[in-house]
Amino acid sequence: MERRLVHLDNSATSWPKPEGVLEAIRKAIEKYGANPGRSGHRLAIEAARIIYETREALAELFGLDDPERIILTKNVTEALNLVLYGVLKQGDHVITSSMEHNSVMRPLRDLEKKGVELTQIKASGKGEIDPEDVLKSIKANTKLIALVHVSNVTGTIMPVEEVLRISKDHGIPLLIDAAQSAGTLPINLKELPIDLLAFTGHKGLFGPQGTGGLVINTKGLEEKIEPLMRGGTGSKSEEEEQPEFLPDKYESGTPNTPGIAGLGEGVRFILKEGIERIKEKKEILTLKLIEGLKDIKGIKIYGPLDPKRQIGIVSFNLEGNSPAEVSHLLDEKYGILSRPGLHCAPSAHKTIGTFPFGTVRFSVGYFNTEEEIEYTIQAVRQLASLK
Repeated sequence: MERRLVHLDNSATSWPKPEGVLEAIRKAIEKYGANPGRSGHRLAIEAARIIYETREALAELFGLDDPERIILTKNVTEALNLVLYGVLKQGDHVITSSMEHNSVMRPLRDLEKKGVELTQIKASGKGEIDPEDVLKSIKANTKLIALVHVSNVTGTIMPVEEVLRISKDHGIPLLIDAAQSAGTLPINLKELPIDLLAFTGHKGLFGPQGTGGLVINTKGLEEKIEPLMRGGTGSKSEEEEQPEFLPDKYESGTPNTPGIAGLGEGVRFILKEGIERIKEKKEILTLKLIEGLKDIKGIKIYGPLDPKRQIGIVSFNLEGNSPAEVSHLLDEKYGILSRPGLHCAPSAHKTIGTFPFGTVRFSVGYFNTEEEIEYTIQAVRQLASLK
């Protein structure tokens, strides 16, 4: 087999990016490298306009009427922390699942030490949760339900619609970690009125690293969420108190204008291509990968093994080999880029029975091809035959 370069680590970060993303970043630095909202000259105004246009593109993608309800952050981790630390106080109760990323679990474990009560719902061996378990876990002091949309370990799609119905019935805000779903699964906040949606820019949205955001979809919640930090916003400069209006309440300091410009272009690429088209292509590639790997002797695949119940991610192990060894050989011998280990989600690996070594994770992107998937299957088959 002729060695190629196949990027199957899109859950870590999507690559390559659409051509327009690179151009938008370059233009932001070359043409309007001013500080948005901090000056009144033409370049500062242009920089502020680009940032607002990114909010507008995100609002269109998520079915949101008011772009200013989108808080721009440096990543989804910041967005999640903003909510978790901004809402939960000593004596409060929060519900989450055993499939969460450490960006949710580490803040929650820290808050647990500070008097926040935590219920972690155990998922099945395929990474699926039962909404009924959420209902049974609700208490009088439950202040938040925090749930991943798509597992970064198994690709399992969580029953967000059913959990949202439960949360609405009980008046409990629902925080969704859309790190793996934004840009891949349709998320219309009119049809699916999730209260709080945290997303990253550099995965399915095709933006650069260092971008992300939080949608505060339910009006009034901003009054209950304390900022992570306070400082200069370019607004209300005559006051030494943090502004209370959106998005300024949560956006202190100079923003990443070039990154946000690139993110906006990535989102516009999605709007042009169509989210359904992107989803369908990833389903096709995911199915091809599952079908090709499952027939190889010594390979064990984890998750639902159904592209209608998972998206873009296929985790597996080769009997008798560590995930690190397999991933290294795939890179060195075949140029196939994957991610081995625990994927910053130890609880998820405990749930599916792969702790402490983890799995090899393939994660497909929109720019992968069926030919690349076939090449990858052949490479894994060759590795398995060398045992």
